[in-house]
Amino acid sequence: MSRRSWLQLATTTGVGPGRSARLVAAFGDADRALAAGDTAWQRAGVPAAARQRLAEDDHPGVAAAERWLTEDRHHFILAGQPDYPAPLADLDPTPPWLFALGDADLLNRPAVAIVGSRHPTHAGLAAAHEFGFALASAGLVVVSGLARGIDAAAHEGALAANGMTIAVCGTGLDRVYPAANRDLAQRIADSGLLLSEFALGTLPARSNFPRRNRIIAGLCSATLVVEAARQSGSLITARLAAAAGREVFALPGSIHNPLARGCHQLIRDGAKLVETTNHILEEITASLEGYRRATGGDDQPAGASEPPVDPLDAESSQLLKALGHAPARIDDLVQRTGWAADAVSSRLLILELEGRVVATPGGAYTRRS
Repeated sequence: MSRRSWLQLATTTGVGPGRSARLVAAFGDADRALAAGDTAWQRAGVPAAARQRLAEDDHPGVAAAERWLTEDRHHFILAGQPDYPAPLADLDPTPPWLFALGDADLLNRPAVAIVGSRHPTHAGLAAAHEFGFALASAGLVVVSGLARGIDAAAHEGALAANGMTIAVCGTGLDRVYPAANRDLAQRIADSGLLLSEFALGTLPARSNFPRRNRIIAGLCSATLVVEAARQSGSLITARLAAAAGREVFALPGSIHNPLARGCHQLIRDGAKLVETTNHILEEITASLEGYRRATGGDDQPAGASEPPVDPLDAESSQLLKALGHAPARIDDLVQRTGWAADAVSSRLLILELEGRVVATPGGAYTRRS
């Protein structure tokens, strides 16, 4: 099998993973597919411009990719090779190739995806960070899509735990989208893995992200949706995960939060409601045990306890009880507790510093997950 032939298929605009896989299946291997010629390519539905590029001996995309692959920890992984991630091999159709930057060994470790809104609430960001931290601390790879909001918070949580994280990108790996996450992408490349189906130079495009989401869903034993509107890419990822036979979890939220509606819809459709990392770990124990048996390792925990919480004093406990589990303003809490406004404000500040509550836009407060 010629890596150069596969790179020529991968870097030719207008061919793509699906058509490349069909060409290789029709002709036996990548070398024969490239040698088949214009008439055979035309019968296979390859556009004219792409056929012209396939015929080029000095393909600029191949040369750029080969230079990129000479660098340390840069990988081009083909389906059927020993280092190809086993979970993705179960997808139909299987992605024929993957570009990777970082620690490729992470691709065959147990993984959980965390996805959600690009414009989450403060509580949603905190929850994504906490679940990313806890799941990475439990020895799982945290997988997300490097987007703003929930994705970035999940990656940050995993990195804060000195754990493992994979960012599946909707661009070529020589680009970072969004650009605001460039520093995060570098830190993931240094200690985790950046992964993409797209050739170097590929710009962000709307059609790229459903394909990226399919890889996120297929790579993981489970997908957790933290916050999502009813019409969102996160729900697409969750449905792709369910279609691939993976577990789907959703974090419930306030009925007043529009970003909880997608999660509530998933729960009505059969996703499992989750409140702690143990709820996830209990459901995926079988895949963790299977990984231990396959590798002979015993360092993957079957469960993880929640971090200890300092006991509350009486005033804090009373105020949290009055706050409940939906956003509330200081005036609401004054009415519920009978306290003076300055007493409520002072106690809220203490609880915020302790990480028990967060201020939300508009001056309300809510419990931190």
